[in-house]
Amino acid sequence: MKVFTGRSNPELGKGIADYLGIPLGQLDIQTFSDGELSVAFEENIRNEDVFIIQSTNPPAENILELLLVLDAAKRASAQNVVAVIPYFGYGRQDRKDRPRVPISSRLMLDMITAVGVSRIITMDLHSAQIQGFANVPFDHLYSRMVLLNKLKGLNLNEESGVVLAPDVGSAKMSQSYAKKLNIGFALIDKRRPKPNQAEVANLVGDLKDKDVIIIDDMIDTAGTLCNAAETAINEGAKSVIAVATHPVLSGGAIKKLKNSPISKVIVCDTIKLNENQEFDKLEVISVADIFGESIKRIVEGTSLSSMFRDFN
Repeated sequence: MKVFTGRSNPELGKGIADYLGIPLGQLDIQTFSDGELSVAFEENIRNEDVFIIQSTNPPAENILELLLVLDAAKRASAQNVVAVIPYFGYGRQDRKDRPRVPISSRLMLDMITAVGVSRIITMDLHSAQIQGFANVPFDHLYSRMVLLNKLKGLNLNEESGVVLAPDVGSAKMSQSYAKKLNIGFALIDKRRPKPNQAEVANLVGDLKDKDVIIIDDMIDTAGTLCNAAETAINEGAKSVIAVATHPVLSGGAIKKLKNSPISKVIVCDTIKLNENQEFDKLEVISVADIFGESIKRIVEGTSLSSMFRDFN
């Protein structure tokens, strides 16, 4: 087994290798002056199980870099090549919701599988059905394995706390958290007049005098999250904490979150954040151990489902 990381999130790659107790493999990635990429493995990987760690968040160069590294591994006679994609970009475009548009998530997986990967590992897909687009084993991991431990430390109960789903799409995940934390559940009926804009239409549930936890799979422009937080406060909530797996944080997300009534924003390290994206309310929790344990079990041929059966 050898583990390599692309340039999208080297810190997470190092954390995964540390969990496994092995050094990161030597992979040279350079950018030519015209913007083209040069990729080369600097050690022998013949007949090895090779794991390539790379999130596919913007810029699109991260996707191309992943494809080139996977192809290089296959051509270097690796026995099995596994794509480890902590954040799967383009996961929100999983169907034709209007005429003359691509199914982008299907295209991403077509390109990845065309390289000849043996397996794909990712975390908290925006739509779980995306797994069906790939004809290779697809392991879908859950960040709640580490997030639940953090949230249990808040010591909330059904009288004092509630999980608020910011839209119908996140209702199933939010209900799962509410059940595990043994607290209440509420739902916002959201309308989206156009992409990256959201409006609150209705609220189902009681938030008065409750500590509210808003849970979603990602924070992009933070419009949905901040609208939900303002709704919660207007409905009498005592406090609001936001929890998400993927900190995309695009556009004016940081400013919105800073100015919102949210007291804390808890995210995972599936996407590397730069200094401009860090702020006082933000807390980052690592998922390196989850990916490390999944890689360990894949190599050993033991059950992955038993690792997170209790968190489904």
